[in-house]
Amino acid sequence: MRRLKQFDLSQLNSILDGSQEGPQDGQERLVSEYLSKHLLVARNPPVARLMARLAEDTFVMPEMRVMVLTRGSASPLVNLTQHHFEAGQMIFLSQNSIVQPKSYSEDVSGFGVSLTDEIISMLFPTGIPKLMDGHVRDCSFTLAKEQLQQVEDLHILLYKAMHRTQIAPQVVLSLTAAFLWQADYLWNQHENESRNSLSREQRLFTDFVQLVSRYATQEHNIDFYARRLFISPRYMSTLVKQVSGKAAKQWIDDAIVTRIKVELRHTNKSAAQIADEMNFPNPSFFCKYFKRMTGQTTQAYKLKIES
Repeated sequence: MRRLKQFDLSQLNSILDGSQEGPQDGQERLVSEYLSKHLLVARNPPVARLMARLAEDTFVMPEMRVMVLTRGSASPLVNLTQHHFEAGQMIFLSQNSIVQPKSYSEDVSGFGVSLTDEIISMLFPTGIPKLMDGHVRDCSFTLAKEQLQQVEDLHILLYKAMHRTQIAPQVVLSLTAAFLWQADYLWNQHENESRNSLSREQRLFTDFVQLVSRYATQEHNIDFYARRLFISPRYMSTLVKQVSGKAAKQWIDDAIVTRIKVELRHTNKSAAQIADEMNFPNPSFFCKYFKRMTGQTTQAYKLKIES
């Protein structure tokens, strides 16, 4: 049975090494070895080489990533949900996002940053932007032409600083913080505009789905989500059914079962360990739940994968 692999910054750096656009006069180097281990600033990476390496496998990406597509499109599975990204969109992936590449256009290109928790704590000693504080697991949104130019201008400054000598590390850190604060600002603008255009019911449903994505592995009952939304469980159930056509409990169960399948498929954890980590009362209840939801036992599901 396959383990869930990691695709970290050092592996990404090894693929991109020597392939990026930028200063190539032989005298310039990364501003410091420390920064190169914890911060990657990429422009127009070799997507074909990257996708060939990933080869439709499923990976955990430990570092935070903020990217902007400037050409083409891509349709990966991100945190167990299908996404479609187009040119002109900004994409955010929080730490430990689960990604499975699916399809992409041959002309896909863009720019972005990947950074470790260690660098994030240095960038924001007094408070992390809301987009990056764990509130959002992943998101994407379209930038206006002027917004796209603004973030690209910041990124170019950061990229050049990373590849020049006699640049103080504080300059690189400040430019990285500026790029991320601008990403947070644009995300907040997008969120406010989106929420203003939605009805109250649609906003509550959107908040419900975000809560399920974040808490379903630990919180299995609709009462928890209703309390977080400050509405009654009965009203929440009615609202979710009306907006989505699917019951609130089904949204929760689907998220739980999807996560269980990931654990069974990509780890060697026992049913008892998964049951404990996902807050089930006991392994017996966990196994009965999985069989009721899928029609097969956890062991049968494992055997099917291995065959």
